[in-house]
Amino acid sequence: MNDLLPDLCDQYEQDIHWLPLVMHDYGGRSVFYGELVTLRCFEDNSLVRDIVSLPGKGKVLFIDGHGSCTKALLGDQLALLAHKNGWEGIVINGAARDIATLATIDIGVKALGVCPIKTVKRQTGETNVTLIVAHTLIYPGDMVYADLNGVIFSKHSLDLSTL
Repeated sequence: MNDLLPDLCDQYEQDIHWLPLVMHDYGGRSVFYGELVTLRCFEDNSLVRDIVSLPGKGKVLFIDGHGSCTKALLGDQLALLAHKNGWEGIVINGAARDIATLATIDIGVKALGVCPIKTVKRQTGETNVTLIVAHTLIYPGDMVYADLNGVIFSKHSLDLSTL
């Protein structure tokens, strides 16, 4: 199941869309999937903490940081909190930090890159909104699937038992 996405793309070609970004894997889990929770924010991860403090079983947080890699939207403390609350993974259109520690936490983490600098804390951002990232529409409540091959989305849950 390490190469989940190619199998899903072959079987559900008409039901999925791919995020055409080169994302790097930083978490301890390289394959993850779940229901999407979306957040749009810019160099402020205050709302990331609020979201990952909630129960996240079966959910993946997608953070649209507008592609900025000048501040890290996720670090080890927030990843540990997300893991503690059952989140499956976090995908960041932006940067992460503390990547050596992130690799030891059993949660999926994908990001554009790394940055050692923390964000400002202004409590700004928008939750559960439709995002447009790399010309791809990302809807809260959709399903997201991620592995080392990238990230795909589907309007409905895909049957993994046939793979």
